[in-house]
Amino acid sequence: MKINENFLKIESSYLFSNIAKKVKEYSLANPEKAKDIIRLGIGDVTRPLAPACIEAMHKAVDEMSKGETFRGYPPEYGYDFLLEAIRDNDYKSRGVELDISEIFVSDGAKSDTGNIGDIFSLQNKVAICDPVYPVYVDTNVMSGRSGDKADGKWSNIYYMPCIAENKFLPQLPKEKVDLIYLCFPNNPTGMAITKAELKKWVDYANENGAVILYDAAYEAFITEDDVPHTIYEIEGAKTCAVEFKSFSKTAGFTGVRCGYTVVPHELKTADGTELNKLWARRQATKFNGVSYITQRAAEAVYSPQGKQQVREIIEYYRHNAKTIYEGLKACGFEVYGAKNSPYVWLKTPENMGSWEFFDMLLDKLQVVGTPGEGFGPNGEGYFRLTAFGSKENTEKAVERIKNYFAK
Repeated sequence: MKINENFLKIESSYLFSNIAKKVKEYSLANPEKAKDIIRLGIGDVTRPLAPACIEAMHKAVDEMSKGETFRGYPPEYGYDFLLEAIRDNDYKSRGVELDISEIFVSDGAKSDTGNIGDIFSLQNKVAICDPVYPVYVDTNVMSGRSGDKADGKWSNIYYMPCIAENKFLPQLPKEKVDLIYLCFPNNPTGMAITKAELKKWVDYANENGAVILYDAAYEAFITEDDVPHTIYEIEGAKTCAVEFKSFSKTAGFTGVRCGYTVVPHELKTADGTELNKLWARRQATKFNGVSYITQRAAEAVYSPQGKQQVREIIEYYRHNAKTIYEGLKACGFEVYGAKNSPYVWLKTPENMGSWEFFDMLLDKLQVVGTPGEGFGPNGEGYFRLTAFGSKENTEKAVERIKNYFAK
């Protein structure tokens, strides 16, 4: 028996698992203080599901209790009722024409962004933003596409620094790359990209035969008109981009699990092979589909009642993001994000290391966030806070930080 030795190259546990472990150890050592811990680290939602979704799930459960309406294995790529709702509401309403055969329902964007590498050669050069959502890097390491690590970076990964000097936006690669991971609005920095800026990436990919892997999981938080909700709003994107979306942050499905990936038929290799067919084959082989109950809940997101209820939930989190942003800025922090995103990205004070700042917030204030270093080398010296806590806890956490740093 031999193992995939690429798994030995990465850290034994995931970033957010490390954070959970640290918080648990602190709680056991400080049981009294543990009662006051406020978690603004992991991007998990806290608001209940929209009533329209709950109603749809109850109805679907009732259907599963009767022989004439019971359903077994779902279609590998999603039920037509959900595929059509996604097509009409997320794309057609924005002037984008898609066929439902180009949409693949899944258990979330994390799974799909991690699994998409299955259809690409290990010889491809990967370009990744720095800092970045860890799944993009780790899954390429696991597959054997990363090369070796030195000074915190992998030899076969092209790093695109996203730093304050370039407004946390990546610059076009200066060498040949094949796969480009982009996430906007961005996790972790919370920054968005305009249509004009994204057009540069689409043009680059088409000119160089590259594929953009576009994670739009946070598009529901966009407030500005010149920020695209889908990469397919950009002319030419269908021939160079795969898009990932999720109901997790849009409708609070982090525990329900549902998302989807779009692979246009126009996206082909140099010899004319459709990536759509490859992804369809991969999913039919390795994935058993999303449950009927879950897909009915996702469909309800697009009902008139569902849309209104989801908007109210999004607005709740937007308010939290504004509270964090304005509170930290008022006490002297250098802060970014929040406007089109549920994340606030802040510069740690006095050149403090990001893990050092994590420990200080936990020990002194009982507030949990995410160290920027966990997102890549250029995340060092930064810290991420999320807007997904309750309004009350968000306000408490900001007040604690303001009072401490006002000294």
